[in-house]
Amino acid sequence: MFYRMKVAGLERDLPICPLNDQLSIAGFVIFGDPELTVACARELLAKAPAYDYILTAEAKGIPLAHEMARQAGDSKYILARKAPKLYMRDLFRVSVRSITTAKEQTLFLDGADAALMKGKKILLVDDVISTGESLKALEALVEKAGGEICGRMAILAEGDAQDREDLVYLEKLPLFRPDGTVLD
Repeated sequence: MFYRMKVAGLERDLPICPLNDQLSIAGFVIFGDPELTVACARELLAKAPAYDYILTAEAKGIPLAHEMARQAGDSKYILARKAPKLYMRDLFRVSVRSITTAKEQTLFLDGADAALMKGKKILLVDDVISTGESLKALEALVEKAGGEICGRMAILAEGDAQDREDLVYLEKLPLFRPDGTVLD
């Protein structure tokens, strides 16, 4: 089962993936799709507020943040990691439970990146926002670092995220029944 949608002028078939007995979601993945990543980054940048740094969470937001930074001529974007790396020092951390993750995750921010964010305008970016839990974790990291959130952007808004007034997104992504029909 697939859901066909158009985003940033491009059509894609998204596989319908069961979350539980009552709910399925459409899998939207920009990994390996540079045409879609470039087009979505361009459209989001056209709507983006002024910012100092883009922040995203590992992993699916990475290609989008990278391409947005490249197109904007930014010298750096910041990544919240799912696990600490040997090179990371003075870690900032927050826990999150996302709709696409079976268990609680912790996001980590390198202390050097946190220092860069202090007093700066931070643009939060992700591929899909649904429950907003990953976004809350990024918000908590920005707050801990002393940054100012200037905007929240995603390619797609799913479920309740579609009603958020603080979120800029390109398209709505419906939720689905297990048989692949759209939930009303």
